[in-house]
Amino acid sequence: MSILFDYTFQIVGLGSVLLGFISGIVGAYATLSKKSLIGDVISHSSLPGVVLAFMIFNSKNTSVLLLGALISGLFSVILINIILKNSKLKPDTVFALILSVFFGFGMVLLTYIQKSPNANQAGLDRFIFGQASTLLISDIKIILYSSIIILLII
Repeated sequence: MSILFDYTFQIVGLGSVLLGFISGIVGAYATLSKKSLIGDVISHSSLPGVVLAFMIFNSKNTSVLLLGALISGLFSVILINIILKNSKLKPDTVFALILSVFFGFGMVLLTYIQKSPNANQAGLDRFIFGQASTLLISDIKIILYSSIIILLII
């Protein structure tokens, strides 16, 4: 019973509940509007942005890495729209293409910085796979503010 009062448990629990709440809402909305695959595309497309932000700024600051992910994700959506307008490819085909290319590029960049001599890239792969046990109060704030913005948009 004492684990319920543990600070780390409370932070991880709160973060997990917030993520579960907003993910459920966004997932239901995406599924009902028949756009559920776009979430996978954007999440996988964010990896090169995270890695490039790390390479440019040499920092694992969450805000910097999230900005890189945002730019990369937006670029992937713009690229999807351009390809869909100018080709006869089905949306699923374009989604698979963009997801594969961006994620592959992100993995190539991760491999590149892992082989560089002064790389301090440990933990970058957790942006794609996640690790709830490392949540901080600053992460909870980012999740909360992002959730509020998402709820206002939806």
